[in-house]
Amino acid sequence: MPSLPDHGVKQLTKDMEMNAIKIVAMTALLAAGAMQLAPAYADQPIKRTDLVHDDIDVPGHEAVQVRVDFAPGAFAPKHQHPGEEIAYVIEGSLEYELDGQKPVTLKAGQSLFIPSGVAHSARNVGDGKASELATYIVTKGSSLVVPVK
Repeated sequence: MPSLPDHGVKQLTKDMEMNAIKIVAMTALLAAGAMQLAPAYADQPIKRTDLVHDDIDVPGHEAVQVRVDFAPGAFAPKHQHPGEEIAYVIEGSLEYELDGQKPVTLKAGQSLFIPSGVAHSARNVGDGKASELATYIVTKGSSLVVPVK
């Protein structure tokens, strides 16, 4: 078997080292990219996306529509709104508990009316992400979500 000149062995070793470094760097980049693809719920179990915020014909009131995404097991503690809410479940299963009523679990395609000022909470009771489309008719200029103890 022919032997490589001494400088050939050194070059081959350098090439192998560079390939190893490239493989490690690519692996690190792929791992970082995979972490970016993970759901944004690691630090934000409930994410609200504002969709519509407009005046309506009823003086002193406005319409607000938001999408609320719940990570598995996420819980929105007891709160109320300065107006009516219609919650429509887009995906998953959400359990709503309104003051004075038994908890109700809604699945995708179901909706719930929540009267003005009624304290309520919501919890994702499914295995995956759950989302709702919440539409409000509220007093203009008021805070949309008011925590309740």
